[in-house]
Parts: sequence; C-alpha cells; structure tokens
Amino acid sequence: MAATAYLFPGQGAQYVGMGQSLYDAYDEAAARIDTANEVLGFDLRALMFGTADVDDPEAALTATEVTQPALYTHSLAAMAVLRAHGAAPSMVAGHSLGEYSALAAAGALSFDDGLRLVRRRGELMAEAGKRRPGTMAAVLGADDEAVETACTAATDAGEGVVQPANFNAPGQIVISGDVEAIERATERLDARTIPLSVSGAFHSPLMDYAREGLASALEAVTISKPQCPVYLNVTAKPTADPDEIRQRLLDQLQSPVRWAQLLRAMEADGATRFVEIGAGSVLQGLVKRTLGRDAERKGVDTADDCAAFLDEIAASA
Repeated sequence: MAATAYLFPGQGAQYVGMGQSLYDAYDEAAARIDTANEVLGFDLRALMFGTADVDDPEAALTATEVTQPALYTHSLAAMAVLRAHGAAPSMVAGHSLGEYSALAAAGALSFDDGLRLVRRRGELMAEAGKRRPGTMAAVLGADDEAVETACTAATDAGEGVVQPANFNAPGQIVISGDVEAIERATERLDARTIPLSVSGAFHSPLMDYAREGLASALEAVTISKPQCPVYLNVTAKPTADPDEIRQRLLDQLQSPVRWAQLLRAMEADGATRFVEIGAGSVLQGLVKRTLGRDAERKGVDTADDCAAFLDEIAASA
C-alpha cells in the first residue's frame, strides 16, 4: 500500500532566516513560532530570522541550546500549516534531534513539552561537550562493518572511545568519540575522512553527563500513543508504544542513529514518497543515496514549498 513518510531534520540543517517566510505567510506558523518565544522565555524568533542584536547571527544560531529549539520549532510551524489543510503522514521519522519533531508531529508529544525537552537536551549536550570534550568525523566510502571494526580496534588500542554515531547512507557514516580514538580509527580506514566542527561527541559514551538530566526531563512529560508509526533512530523499527519511545529517546543520546536502515524499513513498509519537513534538504539527499534516485522526495521548508505541496495534495485528491 502506497504511503507518505514525513522526515524531520536534525542539527546542522539550521540557517539564518529559517522559518521567516512561513511566519509571514501563514497564521498557523506564526502562532507556533510566537508560542515558542513564550515557552522558552527568550527571543528564539529573532535568532531564527537573524534579527537578534548579536555580532554574529550564524554563530548565535549554531549554539546547540539554540539550534535544537529552532529546528524543532521550524518543523512544527510547517506541520501546523499542513495539518490545518488536512495533510497528514502515514509514518514519520526524525534524524537525531528531529526524532522529537517527528513525535510531536505524530501527536505523541505536545508542542510545548517537546520544545522544553529539546531545549533541555541542547543544554545538557552542550554541557556534556564541555565536561568531556570530543569530536566527530564523517567517513566516506567505507561500509558499515569496516567502520565498526575500525572503531572497536581503535577503542581497544589506547585511551578513549570511538563508535559509529550516524549510519546516514551507504558509504556515509559519522563516527564520534575522544579525539585520540577518532584519530586511531581513521588511520585504520581505507576511506576519506572529514573532521566535523561540533561542540561535542554526540551519540557516543561521551554524552554520559547528559543522560541523567534528560531522563528526569523525559519522566516529567506525557508521551501519548502516536497517531501513526514512528520509526526510531536506535532500532530502525516502527513503534506506537509510549514507554518504548521514552526509553529510546534516552538511549539515542549515546547510541548510533540508524538512518539508512530506518529508511529501508519505511520503504519495505510501503513508503513511496518521502517529504522532509523543516530546514534544508539533507534528508532528501540521504533518501536518494540510500533508496536510489527514483525514490520520490521533496521538501517543505519555505512558504513557497508549503504552498506547492498543498497544491499537489489538492490536485491528487
């Protein structure tokens, strides 16, 4: 059975000006962004739009504790417009931070609770990165097994740890951990490696400091049964179980994002169209790399994107 999967981007997709065209064009989007300002108690809108009184708007938006609420709010602003016009997904997934956006889009989290969670998650991850500095690197051209083997050998060979953090697409994997261990792993790989500019070793044991705080934050919110299946980062499998969702959100801090596996599972379960909801087009590229160039994909980022998608849905009704 044909189905539409909605995908939600994670950290790295942000850009100055994000959400502004949606805010200007749609009351539903404006209400979401204005609510975010009220819930957070600071001017997220100005940081997203680049109108804040800061010396470097891009750097201000890139701070983890700002980026995560900004990406979440942008995605949910777009979703508010789509929902108001009757558009709904058959299944959802989000990349890392985007998993929270996916859960809110599917009704498992309220907008306000999800926003508070991602803010707290961003704060905890930023602090974890300061307490135990680490890094991440992209590995291009190696298969999953080779990367896992190199990470295990590098961890066993000296001080520090390294592990796969994101299985983004075939031949596109990110590793995460202590700087020395990352260096040992890359030396063992017959592949191109690119150091990433990040504030911490996300999806690795170096995020241990953040775990207790996030566990407390997750226990404090209500997680409801989602209105459609949510494909989880940690398992690459769908669930509608609130208890599993809560546990896997916690596990995700230190576990790999199995994005390529997740996309294949969605396709196997009937997804024929993949729609990226929020900033940028990174996930559309990963769909192409993982499922092939014939996989139907599109993005809903700007007001023009939103209008075009709604017109398409109306035409096919």
